[in-house]
Amino acid sequence: MDLEILKIASDTNNKKYIQNFTHQSRLKNPICGDEIQINLIIKKNRIIDFGYQGKSCVYCQASANLLSKISVNKHKSQIDKLCDDAKLYFDGNIEIIEKKWKILFKIFKEKNRLRKECILLPFKTMKKIVSD
Repeated sequence: MDLEILKIASDTNNKKYIQNFTHQSRLKNPICGDEIQINLIIKKNRIIDFGYQGKSCVYCQASANLLSKISVNKHKSQIDKLCDDAKLYFDGNIEIIEKKWKILFKIFKEKNRLRKECILLPFKTMKKIVSD
């Protein structure tokens, strides 16, 4: 187990339920059973607050944590593109994650490729919200 993944997952500042959310999505990984729910406050197409919770593995928790940090104060269209890029990265296009998303390289690593579905679950959940 990568200690960096554990460290990222243990940062629970955004692992919270937002009472007055404007957008919400929940997904379950049919392969491993991970579940995640994302609650957002979006105003004028900008993400103001991000909360997540669920029953998931450390890879999914680390991924949700990094996605939450990246998303706050970003426009929905930026995060929509990021969600697409995350999938493309694990489909083999490793150059797709731009320098501005460099923080994702903490979990987007070749050695974590087998945990692809766990890592992408928060991005798939977020995509349901930001692509509308």
